[in-house]
Amino acid sequence: MSGATGVTEVTDADFEAEVIGADLPVLVEFTADWCPPCRQMGPVLSALAAEEGERLKVVRLDVDTNPETTNTYKVLSMPTFLVFRGGEPVKAMVGARPKRRLLAELEEVL
Repeated sequence: MSGATGVTEVTDADFEAEVIGADLPVLVEFTADWCPPCRQMGPVLSALAAEEGERLKVVRLDVDTNPETTNTYKVLSMPTFLVFRGGEPVKAMVGARPKRRLLAELEEVL
């Protein structure tokens, strides 16, 4: 895992390898530097990555610098969370949420 937080930054260039080709389910946060709720999710995602790293890969994609992936998945609001399993998006969630709620929503896809 790259980054001290356990949350990997992905780009249009490596999305296929990091997310589509991943062995584990992947939680992708579509985020932006100008988005306060996205920044609020930083510590939540770091904690999630630390606790659930065996079952779930957590990555972050900046929508401003990665328009191709953002458009492919029709992401319009930040933060948007997509869960990928077997290369396919299996769950979408929009908006900041507490870790307990995020875990509960992820439980069905892990």
